[in-house]
Amino acid sequence: MNVYVELIGSALLIMGGLFVLLGSIGLLKLPDFYMRLHTPTKATTLGMGALLIASMVITSVRNGGLSAHELLITIFLFITAPVSAMMLAKTALHLQVKISESSRNSNLADAAKNQGHPGQGEKAEG
Repeated sequence: MNVYVELIGSALLIMGGLFVLLGSIGLLKLPDFYMRLHTPTKATTLGMGALLIASMVITSVRNGGLSAHELLITIFLFITAPVSAMMLAKTALHLQVKISESSRNSNLADAAKNQGHPGQGEKAEG
């Protein structure tokens, strides 16, 4: 196999592994649901995308043709991850999951409380 293909594949594998690791650490360390929701949809999706593209490049060169399996999985992952994150966030807002006081953007929580949005310390009426 070509040295350059191995270097590209190795770089993508390392980058993907680092993003998945950072996303997993963020999932454990971040204080509230909304912040925890951010790491799997951004970092982990990018990491898995890099891992799948590395697999696609190496498999395509080794077999002599385009590997469509990894490409389809990558496209499916990039389409479904943001949609599922949006649905989870909407459900959390509907269930009035509170934002932690230690969240960085406390101005957003204060603005939502002043506007009477549910989930920010006040229950919705009705």
